[in-house]
Amino acid sequence: MKENPLRSLPGIPFLLAMVLSAAAGVWLLVTGIGPDTGNTGPASVGGIFGGLAMLMLVFFSLTGLYTVQPNQSAVLSLFGKYVGTVHENGLRWNNPFFAKKKISQRVRNFESGKLKVNELGGSPIEIAAVIVWQVVDSAEAVYNVDDYESFVHIQSESALRTMATSYPYDQHEDGQVALRSHAAEVSQHLRDELGERLADAGVRVLDARISHLAYAPEIAQAMLQRQQADAIIAARTRIVAGAVGMVEMALAELQKNNVVQLDDERKAAMVSNLLVVLCGERSTQPIVNAGTLY
Repeated sequence: MKENPLRSLPGIPFLLAMVLSAAAGVWLLVTGIGPDTGNTGPASVGGIFGGLAMLMLVFFSLTGLYTVQPNQSAVLSLFGKYVGTVHENGLRWNNPFFAKKKISQRVRNFESGKLKVNELGGSPIEIAAVIVWQVVDSAEAVYNVDDYESFVHIQSESALRTMATSYPYDQHEDGQVALRSHAAEVSQHLRDELGERLADAGVRVLDARISHLAYAPEIAQAMLQRQQADAIIAARTRIVAGAVGMVEMALAELQKNNVVQLDDERKAAMVSNLLVVLCGERSTQPIVNAGTLY
């Protein structure tokens, strides 16, 4: 059900008109039951009933007054049938028979609870997200779902679970999207997932971002050791690559400048010594050869 804008009357002019009508009704009533002036005919009785009828009509009409706050709308229905939605702010008036339900269209946000799910690789993780949302169609929010606020919360947690199972926690391959390293891509996926789920409830998702991400406590220590091992391997790989380049440069410079002529066996020994010096974790102790090279 799509929203149907509905016009309403300004409430303050209508209220003033009702005050004047009430004063007229009181005047008719007072004159009808006033001191005996010899006029006790139908005109007096008509004044009394006319004044009472006018006062009752005024009080009944006043029930059609209602207020609409900024960024708020009023959904009106007549005996269960949707009539329209009023967006004008201030004191408004519509048919007193209309039932009115006010819906806030302000921007709202909430943080989901920490959910325990399995990421793409099967490892249990804890994840939570902050969702920023807004009602954009009041009629859909009222009539398409029973409780749109509860609907938003439940569907947000469901979408978060679905999204978390689509990515690994850490990036294991080049170009792979991971929860920990690709926040923008993951947030966009979560927004798209929520947008599809909440569209029928008249809700628009403005932003969705992960607020908490961690391995589950039972595997946190093991995963920490794995991360440390991956970091050590990556560092060693870079160190070895740099050391090999430096050795190649040293041999090329020696050969270019004819500093010394080395056979294959001595080159292998020099490469081994240089790699030990460059890749070792501790400083090396040199051994000075005071004799012949061979």
